[in-house]
Amino acid sequence: MANLRHFLQEYSLLFSFSLSKFFPFMRWGRNLTEETVRADLLAGLTGAAIVLPQGVAFAAIAGMPPEYGLYASIVPAIIAALFGSSWHLVSGPTTAASIVMFSSLSALAIPGGPEYISLAITLAFMVGVTQFAMGAVRLGALVNFISHSVIVGFTSGAALLIASKQIKIFLGLEIPVKEHFYESVVYLWEHWSAFHPMVTFVGFSSLAVVIILRRKWPKFPGMIAALFVSGVVAAIFNFIFGEDKTGIHMVGALPRQLPPLSMPDFSAEVLQELAPLALAMTLFTLTEAVSIARSIALKTGQPIQGNQEFIGQGLSNIVGSFFSAYVATGSFNRSGANFEAGARSPLSAIFAGLLLIPLLMVVAPLTAYLPKAAVAGLLILVAWRIIDFAQIRKICSADNKEAAIMAVTFFSTIFFKLEFAILFGVILSLLIYLRKTSRPRIIPRVPNPESKHRKFGSGVALPECPQFKMLRLDDSIYFGSVAHVGEMFRLYREHYPQQKHLLLLTKGVNQVDVGGAELLMAETRERRKMGGDLYLYRLKDSASAVLKDGGYLDFIGEDNIFDSKEEAISKVFDRLDRDICSVCENRIFLECKTLEYKKPEDKKPEDEKPTKVKSTTTKKVSKKVGKIVRKTAAKKTTKKGAT
Repeated sequence: MANLRHFLQEYSLLFSFSLSKFFPFMRWGRNLTEETVRADLLAGLTGAAIVLPQGVAFAAIAGMPPEYGLYASIVPAIIAALFGSSWHLVSGPTTAASIVMFSSLSALAIPGGPEYISLAITLAFMVGVTQFAMGAVRLGALVNFISHSVIVGFTSGAALLIASKQIKIFLGLEIPVKEHFYESVVYLWEHWSAFHPMVTFVGFSSLAVVIILRRKWPKFPGMIAALFVSGVVAAIFNFIFGEDKTGIHMVGALPRQLPPLSMPDFSAEVLQELAPLALAMTLFTLTEAVSIARSIALKTGQPIQGNQEFIGQGLSNIVGSFFSAYVATGSFNRSGANFEAGARSPLSAIFAGLLLIPLLMVVAPLTAYLPKAAVAGLLILVAWRIIDFAQIRKICSADNKEAAIMAVTFFSTIFFKLEFAILFGVILSLLIYLRKTSRPRIIPRVPNPESKHRKFGSGVALPECPQFKMLRLDDSIYFGSVAHVGEMFRLYREHYPQQKHLLLLTKGVNQVDVGGAELLMAETRERRKMGGDLYLYRLKDSASAVLKDGGYLDFIGEDNIFDSKEEAISKVFDRLDRDICSVCENRIFLECKTLEYKKPEDKKPEDEKPTKVKSTTTKKVSKKVGKIVRKTAAKKTTKKGAT
C-alpha cells in the first residue's frame, strides 16, 4: 500500500510538471499568497485605470473606432498572462503596432470602416497563428541573439519616446504631430513659454503624490491616489476659473460596451493579401514583446522563456481576434506601470483585463473628470524609471564596443521608427555574434616552471619548447571562423618553423563542421611536410562527430587524439629531435629531466655545427603574432584583476 501511495505521488508530480509546460499558470499559481494576490489586485487596478485613456488613443492611431482600443486591452492581456513566461509583461495595443497597422491597412480600406475593421481583426488572427507556430517549433531561441547592450539602448530610447509623447499634454501645449523626434524637441524648445501653468500644476500634483507615497508608504497604491488627487485639483481649478482659462482637458466619457464577438475573414484573397504584412508584424511584435519582457527581467532577475512567450503572444492574438481585438503585443507603458505598481505575478495583468470590464460599465462616465495631464505625468514617471542608469554606467565602463552598440541602438530608436529600431537591434546583435564567433581566441599555452605541478599558463614571458607548440582554441571551428583560424595556423608555421609539432587544446571547441574538418586535415598535412604532426587534446564528442563520419580522423590518426595532457606531452616528446633537446636550456617538461644537458664546450668538434634554435618567447616573436599574444595575455590579466 505504501509503495502504491509513493508511486501515485511520483506520478502526480510528473503529470503536474508535464502539464505546467503547456499551462505556465500552473507554475506561478502555486506560489500565490494572500499578500501577492493583494499586490497584484492593486497593480491590476492601476493598469486598468491607465489603459482607459490609452486604449482610446491607440485606437485612434490605428484608424479604429475608440472602443476597439479597449477591446484589444481586455482579452489579449488575459490570455498572454496565462500562457506567457514573463511575470510583468502586459499585452495590448501599442503606439508602434498601431502605426504599422495603419500605414499598411489604410492603403487597402478606409480607416474606421467595416472593411478596415474586418482586415484588422483578420490580421490579428494571422499574426497570432504565425507567432504560435514559431513558438511551437521552438524558434524562441532567436531572441537570445538580442544582446544586453541592444536591450538597454532600445529601452532607454523607447522611454524617451514615451516621455516626448506625453510632455505636450503635461504642459498643456498644442504641439503639432511631427514625423521625427528632433522636430518635436525643437518645437517644444521654441514654444515652451506658451505652457499652461494650471495644467502643469495638475501634472506635477500627480507626480508629487506618487513620489511621496512611494517613499513614505511604498505599499499604498500611489498611482490610483495620484489620479484621484489630480482629478480633485483639476475640478477645483475648472470650477473657479473655468476650463477655457485653465486649459485643463479631461479624458472624456468612454463608451459602455463589452467586446462583441467577431469572426476573421478566411477568404483566400484576403489571406494572400495580408500574408506579407502578417509576417512583418509577427517579427516586429514578437521582438517588441520579448524585448520589453527581458528589459523588465533585468530588474527582477526572472528568466524569460522565448518559446513560451511566442506561444502566449500567439494565443492572445488568436483568441482576441474573436473578441474584436486588433493586433496586440507587449506594451511598454502598461508593463512599466505594472512593474512600478508592485505586481508580483501575471495575475496582475489578468486583474487588469478583468477589471477593465466593470470599469467600462460603471466608471467609464467618470473618466470625464480625469485630467489628461495627470495621466501624462504618471507615464513620464514610468518612462523615467524604465531607464536603467546603473546598467548604462556599467556598459560604458566595461566595454567601449558594447557602449557604442548601445548608443547606436538608442539613437536609432529616437530618430527612426520604433519598429525599424527594434529590427536593427536584432540585426546588430546577430552581426556582433557572428563577428565574435568568426574570430575564436587562440592562446599559446606552456607549463609554468615556477608552479610545483607545472600548471599550464599563457604568460608572455614563459619559455616554450623550441620544437613543440601548444595552442588553446576557445570556440567552434566552423565555416565562419575557418579563415581566421587558418591564418593564425599559417602565421605560427612561418614564424616558428622549428616548432614542427602542434598540440591543439580543444576543450573549448563545441562544434567542428566540414570546413573546420578540412582545415584540421590541411594543417596536419602541412605539419607533416615540416617533419612534425598535429595532435588534438580533449576533443568533445559533439566536435568529433563530423571528423569521424567524414573520415578525417583516419587521416589525422586516432593515435594523435588524447584525453590526458600528460599522455599527449609524453607521446609528442618521444618524437622530438634529441640533438635539439640536448642543447635546449628551457627544459619546461618533466620529461626533459631525463635527458643529459650538453653545454657547447662539452660537444665534440665534429658535433659543433651552427645549430641556432629560434627563441619562442614573445620577446623575440614577429610583430604580428607577438601583438596577438600580448593582447590576449593583457585581456586575461585584466579580467583576473577585475575578479
